[in-house]
Amino acid sequence: MSKKSRLDFMKMKEKGEPVAWITAYDFPTASFAEQAGMDMILVGDSLGMVLLGYKGTIPVTMEECITCCKAVRRGAPNTFCIGDMPFMSYQISDEDAVYNAGRFLKEADMDAVKLEGGRRVITRIKAIADAGILVMGHIGLTPQSSGVLGGFKAQGRDPKSAKDLIMDARAIEEAGAFALLLEAVPPELTEFIAKDLSIPVYSIGAGAPCDGQLLICGDMLGLFQAFTPKFVKKYANVAEVEIEAFKRYIEDVKTGKFPEDQHCYHILPETAEEYQKMLEELRRS
Repeated sequence: MSKKSRLDFMKMKEKGEPVAWITAYDFPTASFAEQAGMDMILVGDSLGMVLLGYKGTIPVTMEECITCCKAVRRGAPNTFCIGDMPFMSYQISDEDAVYNAGRFLKEADMDAVKLEGGRRVITRIKAIADAGILVMGHIGLTPQSSGVLGGFKAQGRDPKSAKDLIMDARAIEEAGAFALLLEAVPPELTEFIAKDLSIPVYSIGAGAPCDGQLLICGDMLGLFQAFTPKFVKKYANVAEVEIEAFKRYIEDVKTGKFPEDQHCYHILPETAEEYQKMLEELRRS
């Protein structure tokens, strides 16, 4: 399969063909996603919770993101991949934002970056885009600023906050973003913004009427057990499979059922006599 480009995603929007994409943080998951025909992969800062066991995304560092991005690229060389800019990698200045965005391309071979926020980060989006780097916006429920939002709550559910998000979306497009991700907003608002903007508008928990859907791999595969957002559809329960496999392994080890002869490497037959003699000579009295 050939890697899709920004132009392909624009054509898909024009044709009404939804984009299917997930998060991935490691080589195997990325490889499986590419084999399945995934349109796009996000190496999200959600790796903090799903992969590293943090309570949220705030502790995630650039180095952790870059490491995961490299692994994903190796697993999915022919898939459009986006690196998620972690907390404090772009908040300080436009210069910091451009430098760190560039690292995702130079060091991890990402095709684009994503950052959270609307009009408050417009100069960052414009600076990154002006540097020739594809940048995706992200508004609605933005986990990095969940404290300001009052927690992990749906956004845009009343006219005032919805209007603010519409203005954010328009500003993000004007600043040069190639796409926009809406998280946890009403489908009525998602539909309005998707029709209002010329760039692709994607949903994670923002309903169906837009240009594509994103899910976190740990949620949709049943790997992440701490909580499951309302908008997630589980397509597997991998955690249950793994726990059961571990239990069977423990039982086999404790009862002597593993390993069996078929799992062992034996000495070379032609050296058997010499081998036994060597063991006898070295056996402690």
